[in-house]
Amino acid sequence: MADTTEASQSLSRDEAAEALESLANELRGDAEMTVLAGNKSVALTPRDTVEYDIEVSEREPMLGDKRESISIDLNWKAEE
Repeated sequence: MADTTEASQSLSRDEAAEALESLANELRGDAEMTVLAGNKSVALTPRDTVEYDIEVSEREPMLGDKRESISIDLNWKAEE
């Protein structure tokens, strides 16, 4: 069974940095971490080693505004 929780919101740069810092603090150590996604909190148990992927995109379409984005993906095999 796969459960996915998604949330999207507009934040100031400072608020986004605070959200990333909070996530980083939860990831530190070897205890369970709690991730907030909108109004839901999800408890996760990362391994000592995680897969870290980062993608940076710059798009300048013929029509419309230039778009830039950063996607960060953390993965690990859950303990059974």
